[in-house]
Amino acid sequence: MDYEKIIQRYDAYLRIEKGLSANTAQSYCHDVDHLARFVDSIGKNITTVDQSQLEQFLCTLHDLGISPRSQARIISGIKSFFKFLKLEGLVDTDPTQLLPAPRLGQHLPEVLTVAEIDKMISCIDLSHPQGQRNRAIIEVLYGCGLRVSELVELRLSQIFAQEEYIVVVGKGDKQRLVPISQEALRQIDLYLEQTRSHQVVKRGSEDILFLNRRGNSLTRVMIFNIVKQLCQLAGIRKNVSPHTLRHSFATHLLEGGANLRAIQQMLGHESIATTQIYVHIDRSTLRQEILAHHPRNKKQISS
Repeated sequence: MDYEKIIQRYDAYLRIEKGLSANTAQSYCHDVDHLARFVDSIGKNITTVDQSQLEQFLCTLHDLGISPRSQARIISGIKSFFKFLKLEGLVDTDPTQLLPAPRLGQHLPEVLTVAEIDKMISCIDLSHPQGQRNRAIIEVLYGCGLRVSELVELRLSQIFAQEEYIVVVGKGDKQRLVPISQEALRQIDLYLEQTRSHQVVKRGSEDILFLNRRGNSLTRVMIFNIVKQLCQLAGIRKNVSPHTLRHSFATHLLEGGANLRAIQQMLGHESIATTQIYVHIDRSTLRQEILAHHPRNKKQISS
């Protein structure tokens, strides 16, 4: 595969899987371009670059007078790129693992309120042929905290309705059990009965849960477009992607008193440190509640 096609897939991964804005995704791709030009100048391929060559590249950035903050951003983009290459099976090892991680302020992901999610759901046109499917998609995305790649790969054989859980195949083909609500199961049943049962399913997609109109599995881009369209209809002006529903799932669980370790297991995070970002979100929510409702603050407002 040539470099341009790799970058196109990486850009789609950043916007759809990671939920980054178009501008941020473009910046990440631009950072990778810096490395690609350097690698080309020393007669190497970006998929075969090793750690010593990456260190040589960092020295070049320093010699050019690039600010430490800009260097840190470029390193972060390169680390993200090689994680993507490994995830896609384009490289066997990640040469960025031992590069020093940039120490930057933590970026808190966008989160929807419960009311905003309800508003999105209320905007679904159930008279449309794919309306019930989209209703079930939102329920599963938000109700189970799935990555969009996990949603499009979800199979009928992985749903255990009586036990109320699903088997999710996550990163690295690791399986995990995730509880599924009765409401999500009900919406899936309605989709299977009203839409899926009347479709001609293409060979190879018989066990895939969510299908497009032609009977094939959905793509990540299709899920991205469904979520974006519902946000526009609901008047939500936040930068929302399918990944936002996953962030919202974790945040609302934490606000409801769920154990951080349990959230980690449901999200499929290898490290608890990844899940701890939701603690920061919850603290900001608590601060807002205190400012709005604490009697001492009310006195200051009235005075």
